[in-house]
This record gives sequence, C-alpha cells and structure tokens, in this order.
Amino acid sequence: MSAAPGYVYLMYHEIERPGRPLCRNETGYVRYIVSESDFRDQMYSLRDSGSRGMKVGEALLNPGAPGVVITFDDGSETDLIIAAPLLRELGFDATCYVTVGFLEKRGYLSRKQLREMGDLGLEIGSHSMTHPYLSDLSQEQLTYEISGSKQELEQITGCPVHHFSCPGGRWDPRVAATARQAGYRSVATSQASTNPPNANPDALGRIAILRGTDLGTFQALSNGRGLWKIRLKDSVHSSARRLLGNSAYDRARRKLLEWGPGSH
Repeated sequence: MSAAPGYVYLMYHEIERPGRPLCRNETGYVRYIVSESDFRDQMYSLRDSGSRGMKVGEALLNPGAPGVVITFDDGSETDLIIAAPLLRELGFDATCYVTVGFLEKRGYLSRKQLREMGDLGLEIGSHSMTHPYLSDLSQEQLTYEISGSKQELEQITGCPVHHFSCPGGRWDPRVAATARQAGYRSVATSQASTNPPNANPDALGRIAILRGTDLGTFQALSNGRGLWKIRLKDSVHSSARRLLGNSAYDRARRKLLEWGPGSH
C-alpha cells in the first residue's frame, strides 16, 4: 500500500542486460533504462514489503486492493525476456504499452513475441503508432496514432486493448477525448502523482523509474513519498516546453544532457 492515498503507477522502459545492446544509445533515452539487477531488486523489494505488482485494468476495477501498478513503455523485447519471467515468479502483473511502429525493429518485440506476451497474461496497451508528441498533432493525425494503434494491436494479439499511454507524457484534453472516442478505458501520463480511487482515468499519473535509482529512493517513490520534488522540477520543464515548443525544448535538453549527465 502507498503512504499517499491511491495507487502508485511505476513507469519503466527498456531493461538493460549485460552484453545485450540497447535499442538506442542517446543520453536522453539511456537515463530511463534500468539495469536488470536493479529491476530485480526493486521487484523483490515490493514483494518483501507486502505489496504486489498490478496491471492497470486490475487497479481501475479494484481501487481498494493493495499493490503498485507496473507499466512499461515502448515495447522493448526486454518486457518479454527479462521482466515477464520475474513478474511471473513473483506472481505480479503489469501493463506493457507498445508502440506499433517499433515492432520488428532491433531490440523491440516482434509480432510473434507480442502475441506471446498476451498469452502469458501480461496486459497489452497502446503507446501510439509512431511515438510522436501527441499535443503537436492535427486531429486527423491524433486519431491515427490513438485509434489506429488500438486496431493494429488488437489485430495482432486477438485481444482487446483498453489502455493508452502518451509518448513523452505529452497529454492534453484532445488526447483524452480522442482516446475515449476510440474505446480506451484509461490514458496514462508522465505526471508524478498517485491515483486516488476517484482519479480521472483519462489522465492517470505515473512515476518514471530512472537509471541508477537507489533502493531507498525506489521504496519511497513506490509509497508515494517525495513526489513534490519531481513535480516541482517537472513544472519548470513544462513551462520551458510551453515557451519554446516541443522541438526547441528537446534540442536544448539534449545539449544539457550532453554537458552533464545529471541534467533533466
């Protein structure tokens, strides 16, 4: 159970295994990559604390059950080859948000592996068709990314896809409205907040677990503690994005990350 009221949703990306090349190598991507050993320690920490990993659909249907929601973005094959076996060992569930356009690319899931993920009982969600910043798109493009990805994933897996997560956390009311119209039951953002029982399912908060997160910090975040620090930092960056626009902001951010690994 989290100290703060409501569920904590953890956000992961690729898991790093020694000797296995990452899908991408730029600094802004690598800072979101957690090592296999750290991921294992984090999952065992949840179990030892009496919590369990849940999928989004379960949390929405059972708002009072104890647990932490585990999510993965992008659709790296490490969702299947690293995360899935450990989650099954611990009796955990998770939601894997897949970007359709990444399927079959080096390091990402194949269509066959995606079907295998569904067969294992992991919940498959959508992370769009091509991973754009949704807030930059026309309505036609937005519908393609949100509705089109749902249809494609359902065709591949043969299972309904009920949950969506926003690439880069770029959410706005148009995204929520388009997702509802497409038939999704929830939309996940990158806002660092817990989700109380009455949380808006079209704007669920999640907490990114970053590379090198120590176990004490992980345990605090998993209990909803210290999120104000993340929100304060994020508010500064949100203001910069609004001022500069997404493209200019990303160029400036890449420069900062090249100058110092500790920069956001």
